[in-house]
Amino acid sequence: MRLLIYGAGVIGCLYAALFSKAGYCTTIYARGKRLELLQRSGLTYVMKGKIHNANITVIEKLENHDYYDFIFVTVKENQVHTALKELSNNISPNIVTMVNTLETYSGWEELCGKGRIIPAFPGAGGSFENEVLKAALTPWIIQPTTFAEIDGSRSERLISLAGILRKSEIPYQIVDNMQQWQLCHLAMVVPIADAYYKAKNPEKVWEESKIMVETSKQMKINFEALYKRGVKLSPRKMNIFRLFPTCVLTIGLTLVFRSSFGNMFMYQHSMNAPDEMRQLHNQFYQYINSNN
Repeated sequence: MRLLIYGAGVIGCLYAALFSKAGYCTTIYARGKRLELLQRSGLTYVMKGKIHNANITVIEKLENHDYYDFIFVTVKENQVHTALKELSNNISPNIVTMVNTLETYSGWEELCGKGRIIPAFPGAGGSFENEVLKAALTPWIIQPTTFAEIDGSRSERLISLAGILRKSEIPYQIVDNMQQWQLCHLAMVVPIADAYYKAKNPEKVWEESKIMVETSKQMKINFEALYKRGVKLSPRKMNIFRLFPTCVLTIGLTLVFRSSFGNMFMYQHSMNAPDEMRQLHNQFYQYINSNN
């Protein structure tokens, strides 16, 4: 089984390290400074308090005849079109787009070929510190790696993908409708990112009680709007944002924001990808407003 990670950011490098550790032939397609780092020092990462070096191959050019069983696209949302256009002539059959988006998958298929895309989203976060990857997977109960076929079917390749993740000890779930899942994810993460951007001190945003209350209220508004438009909230636990009182949500969110989980999986991503999150902010609220 040959796997390619297209994109050498935190998410791509973490999955590459885990795939490699599980024994898969893993390649990272990188550019720029990250390419230079990987070529010079390899992929160094921290796991269970110890530093490891991943057994990976690094490439700076992808040939059309290079075959991989699965290509994992782990770039920012505003880089997806470029990636898919480049992959359009490559012979690999399966492209797992691990990207947060509200774009239509049919539009993506027009860029790279019908039937190749498996829409997905990673369950991970972290950062690079002194050229060492310090990242982790989110707990299964919070957000496993999520994926689906565009038509909601249970295909052989989904079973194969699930097997790769299981062997790599990566929690996962297969859903029926990935676009509905993406909508629900954005209804939650867009207000979270907005909270950091509004804060006087983003690193300690939980100390600003007004922002915590505003964030809770906005989440309730977002999920109620999706519910009224007939979007099946996915996973079902997302209904708590509709049903719980604002005061309860505020207490819960405050605790999450101030936790080590909040720092690794919420703060780090929001502060490292402000352009992407603001673009997703615009996409989400345009969707909500267009369905009024």
